[in-house]
Amino acid sequence: MSVPESRPVAPHDGEASTRERVLELVVEQGPVSAATLARVLHLTPAAVRRHITHLEDHGQVVVHDPAGLGARGRGRPARHYVATDAGRAVLSDAYSDLATHALGFLRQVAGADAVEAFAASRVGELERRYASILEAAGPAPAARVHALADALTSDGYAATTRSAGTAGLALQLCQGHCPVQDVAEEFPQLCEAETQAFSRLLGVHVQRLATLAGGGHVCTTHVPLTAVRPRTTRVSGAQEAARTTTPPTGDVTEGN
Repeated sequence: MSVPESRPVAPHDGEASTRERVLELVVEQGPVSAATLARVLHLTPAAVRRHITHLEDHGQVVVHDPAGLGARGRGRPARHYVATDAGRAVLSDAYSDLATHALGFLRQVAGADAVEAFAASRVGELERRYASILEAAGPAPAARVHALADALTSDGYAATTRSAGTAGLALQLCQGHCPVQDVAEEFPQLCEAETQAFSRLLGVHVQRLATLAGGGHVCTTHVPLTAVRPRTTRVSGAQEAARTTTPPTGDVTEGN
């Protein structure tokens, strides 16, 4: 099993590495233009277009027209690119295979509870790191959501926020990339644990509307910006009194 043939293709290894970095940026920042990619990677626009063409030919990126962008005054609008499922898979296949087999083995020998414990442990580290970031953002709910999105983006989740509803009473936290997407398809406990962590960090009940693992274009989490109390809390005192008031038995007189 000698591998002397690998030596002559060494120059192509550098080309492949650059192309992989282009793909990573499309995954993390897409929709993104070739001009932006060239600027970030310190490459010529021609070099980036060559890599983009290769990625398009292999079905790893596609052209996306960002909503709200009108045509420019002259020439054609700049093309923006997003990664396909195949493109994301290129970056995560090796890790996903190992992780999926490992979690499958854990479930087999220790049961489903062990998988849930692992998922909680995994997001626990993320939660600890993000807690101080959100604390620094202050008490305003919207500021905390934006801070969480920034922290997630720094970790490669390509997170953004957008207003939800006409009254602006909620935000949607969107994650364009998930490093464990393929694993989460078989083990949704990873998504559930992450959702619970977001709820604790933001101090409100959040709702996961879509996930990449479930076939969504992005992972979308609905975050209310106002804590709405259940209507029953307005009469909770009376209800509590009704629950604790029992017919006299002759014994319940202490403290009256």
